[in-house]
Amino acid sequence: MSLFRKKNVEQMIASAERTGLKKALGALDLTFLGIGAIIGTGIFVLTGTGAVQAGPALMIAFLIAAVACALSGLAYAEFASTIPVAGSIYTYSYATLGELAAWIIGWDLMLEYGLATSAVSVGWSGYLQSLLAGFGFTLPTALTAAPGAVAGATTLFNLPAFLVTMAITTLLSVGVRESTRVNNAMVAIKVAVVLAVIAVGVFHVQPANWRPFMPNGWHGVFGAAAVMFFAFIGFDSVSSAAEEVKRPKRDLPIGIIASLAVCAVLYVAVAVVVTGIVPSPRFADVSHPVSFALQVAGQNWVAGFIDLGAVLGMLTVILVMSYGQTRIIFAMSRDGLLPRRLSRVHPRFATPFTTTWIVGIVFGLIGALVPLNVLAELINIGTLAAFSMVSIAVLVLRRTHPHLPRAFRCPGVPVVPLAAVAACVFLMVNLQPITWVAFSTWLVIGLAVYFGYSRKRSVLATAAR
Repeated sequence: MSLFRKKNVEQMIASAERTGLKKALGALDLTFLGIGAIIGTGIFVLTGTGAVQAGPALMIAFLIAAVACALSGLAYAEFASTIPVAGSIYTYSYATLGELAAWIIGWDLMLEYGLATSAVSVGWSGYLQSLLAGFGFTLPTALTAAPGAVAGATTLFNLPAFLVTMAITTLLSVGVRESTRVNNAMVAIKVAVVLAVIAVGVFHVQPANWRPFMPNGWHGVFGAAAVMFFAFIGFDSVSSAAEEVKRPKRDLPIGIIASLAVCAVLYVAVAVVVTGIVPSPRFADVSHPVSFALQVAGQNWVAGFIDLGAVLGMLTVILVMSYGQTRIIFAMSRDGLLPRRLSRVHPRFATPFTTTWIVGIVFGLIGALVPLNVLAELINIGTLAAFSMVSIAVLVLRRTHPHLPRAFRCPGVPVVPLAAVAACVFLMVNLQPITWVAFSTWLVIGLAVYFGYSRKRSVLATAAR
């Protein structure tokens, strides 16, 4: 029964008020935090992959992925407003499903956030190199990508990807308020870039390029949706900031729902434009599909602006994902499931300093050494599993704590949470078999760590003894 021991919800909320983290974020900060995490490699890089797989029906693939995220997002919003504690779905699972489920989902989130940081750093590197090439500057081939990432070329290490992760790690270790200011500025630039793509590109759309609309049928659309799901990852990281929000019960639901809605509209619009400018098969092996579409349209100056905006804008994704990763580890460490040193707060910067640097170095190296396509699918399966868990957990919370004050209530319970689970499982089924093998291996390692270390050292286990 110790595997199902749960944290007391009321005590969790009370302890969150006494944390050493600085409360500095408002609703607008959280919305920008969500947009900053969502708009990145998914739209600027993986759009090409999705277009090849789904054809012009990429816009439908985006809608399917958006619906799956929105259903889970409503459950996230209820939890975030009810239990405003750092740790996101890990913390929610600990209060509703028990310690083992919390450990599994926390271990899962470590994979999601960490590999998302790595994946976006790789996409950022591709756009930076495209931008530098416009000025006639190129890096040595060996330092441009991970081993085996470029067919016919000998690549050893993605140096730009590693260096940008180190820069973001430095910023995060200094403080959340400083990081948020940088994020808000970068998000404004990034949204301006996406709007420029839509505003300029719409005049170069050729409807003939939308035929055939589904070259690979619904199988291609569903497969693309499973990959494009990556483009929406990030809104859940808003809930990780719970203990640093001034008015969490009000502001967290706003940040989650608003950021997801804005990005869904922008994504579908971009998909309509780029597939209307360029025939879908031409996106094969293109690392910067959005700016490529504008180049095909003859708008080279806009393409250069997009490259610059993508380089600046994807920095925010790395920042927010790294931030979410450190807060998950912070929460797990505070609960005794990971070494206590990882939850120590720096006396000057009021950040989990050591954890921030460990995360930065490890996933900076992964981004430098692992190709993007491998990273993207691994992130998706971990995130889909997490979203399924939060949808189940909200049903449990409604049953076990029916009178707990809720500033936001997920509508349509139990239909909406169950639909979220069904949508997430459906997308998981459409991922590659090798992705399932890698994910299962990660979970086996996590279970070994739990039974070998965490189970006996958790705060709840110590209290029981």
